[in-house]
Amino acid sequence: MKKIRIGTRQSPLALWQANKIASILEAKGHETEIVAITSEGDDNLKQPIYSLGLTGVFTRSLDIALLNDKVDIAVHSLKDVPTVLPETLQLVAYPERASSADILVYKSEDIFEKEHRVIATGSLRRKAFWNHKYPTDTIVDLRGNVQLRLKKLQDNDEWDGAIFAFAGLDRSEILEELNSKGLHYKVIDWMLAAPSQGILGVVAKEGFDLSDINNPECELFATVERQFLNVLEGGCTAPIGALVEKIDDENYSFKGAILSIDGKEMITIERQFKANEYPTKGKEFAEECIAQGAAKMIEEIKKEIGSK
Repeated sequence: MKKIRIGTRQSPLALWQANKIASILEAKGHETEIVAITSEGDDNLKQPIYSLGLTGVFTRSLDIALLNDKVDIAVHSLKDVPTVLPETLQLVAYPERASSADILVYKSEDIFEKEHRVIATGSLRRKAFWNHKYPTDTIVDLRGNVQLRLKKLQDNDEWDGAIFAFAGLDRSEILEELNSKGLHYKVIDWMLAAPSQGILGVVAKEGFDLSDINNPECELFATVERQFLNVLEGGCTAPIGALVEKIDDENYSFKGAILSIDGKEMITIERQFKANEYPTKGKEFAEECIAQGAAKMIEEIKKEIGSK
């Protein structure tokens, strides 16, 4: 059996994810090798993510490695993977979903009593949701891997807190260390996750079979959420949230939202659907949002991002 070369970004979290997939593959009898590759998004920490161009700043280098046969598969946090992949590449497995939640990491309980806070995040979605709920707060840009972002939060006396994905801190085994760093965290239960947040995605050339490590329910979650994103986004970075949750073996719920960058406008949708209906539901839900005015909102977002 051929050794599977696993391409990954070089951050500690990305390496954890790659090793997680390696362990799953090895349990199925595959031999693996980790190949770490630097990404454009990791190299450039000075600009906000949305200003680096179209989606895919964290995946392009790995796409190139796949196309040039330097690796056999690439492992990603699926929320970083564009909904349209380069020709001949495809998602071949969705092995695991952890928590989809966002969390607020903060220094003091006083944060909840303040009338004005300074919150750090590099995500347009998180910024828009926070601005929607707390319009008088100040949002500052925060880039880098999980460890670097936490250090920036600790070192900046003016910052009250920063927003992270629960799965990222949990997989990096950092959650239990926060107290020792003088930090605390709280799940932001009113903030809708990025589409596919918490899901690991495996990309390979078409025809590469990894069905033996695929989780069909994770594939259902990812398909609906990414389809919703694809129809709304149109190739630009936008503040969009989407989450599918299981009700029972036959029924699932969907929540979706799109916001203006300043958070003042928000279009939301909540629906239920049957498991066998999932292949087209993301498109259907996105079209309902478009009927409510989402297309106009996307055009305004494109103009605003283009002017920065």
